[in-house]
Amino acid sequence: MELLTAFMLGLVGSLHCAGMCGPLALALPHTGNRPADHFVGRIAYNFGRLVTYCLLGLIFGLVGKTFLLAGIQRWLSITLGFVLLIGLFTSHKLALWQPISAFVNRVKTGMGFLLRRRSADALLLLGLLNGLLPCGLVYVAGAGATATGDLLNGVLYMLAFGAGTIPMMLAISLSGRLVPF
Repeated sequence: MELLTAFMLGLVGSLHCAGMCGPLALALPHTGNRPADHFVGRIAYNFGRLVTYCLLGLIFGLVGKTFLLAGIQRWLSITLGFVLLIGLFTSHKLALWQPISAFVNRVKTGMGFLLRRRSADALLLLGLLNGLLPCGLVYVAGAGATATGDLLNGVLYMLAFGAGTIPMMLAISLSGRLVPF
């Protein structure tokens, strides 16, 4: 049931993905001269996102297992939810945000470099980096993966979530071929 929930979160939430990551998916460079090359590039990009989501699921599952073993998972979940809400209403200029902003800027710089390359491996790396961009929907999925309290289940949760986002993201990235550059 958890995996179905994760998949549905990704599928329904992919409307959010369309608005936030859709422009990036449309901007993906064309790879090769054949339609098959173009398709392989888009598959590589989405596979990269899934790999990053699975690695995040491993981390979230480990965190959940640690807190489950310590017997504080329920209270920690409530506290983290409260902290996230406070974070929404506080200034982004807090010192806490500076390392996060620096990391995101490095990810963006890497993505900018990869957007100029026209190869499937560049699109795979772009997908890997895309999974590291700040995203509320990924945070919600991460909370679900943490709640599983298990490494493997955390990975599977994030894999199911990512699989739910693929139809929308693949459709958007493939439709970029219709837009001449």
